[in-house]
Amino acid sequence: MLLLKELPTSKSLEKFLARYPGTDVQAISDFVNLLRAGSDISIALDRMLAQHGLLQGRWWVLVLLLRQEDLTSSPSDLAEKAGVTKATMTGFIDGLEREKWVVRLPDPVDRRKFLIRLTEAGERKLDQAIPDYNRKVSALMSSLPESRRAELIASLRVLADNLDVMK
Repeated sequence: MLLLKELPTSKSLEKFLARYPGTDVQAISDFVNLLRAGSDISIALDRMLAQHGLLQGRWWVLVLLLRQEDLTSSPSDLAEKAGVTKATMTGFIDGLEREKWVVRLPDPVDRRKFLIRLTEAGERKLDQAIPDYNRKVSALMSSLPESRRAELIASLRVLADNLDVMK
């Protein structure tokens, strides 16, 4: 993922407007600021997870498994829930299996398939990381009063519901 580290200045936006008349420079500025904030938050999460020997992809797979009543899911369900390809999920699972945080089990319904189960070692890894995650996410989110957080989430949902305009 390419991260936009330098946000456009008003001068660069004016230049953009001169070249592309009718451009809504405020919309462009707001959009790149939103992208930048998302990137910065993702980088901060990566740094926090790295302190626990985790990467975001593996983290979310472990969390998705923890959400399951029997701590088990199919690779395709995990891929769908994580929004990644099956090939990407296979890479995450391979890494988690090497760490012994998950295990592959035969699917009792279809012998051609297998299921992924969170191991006790995986649970312990989450037990080590989740309190730190909870503390740091709470600290970050507390920088906004609850009313502003609700407005932010509502605004982000509106944007997410209208992403078809980007097609």
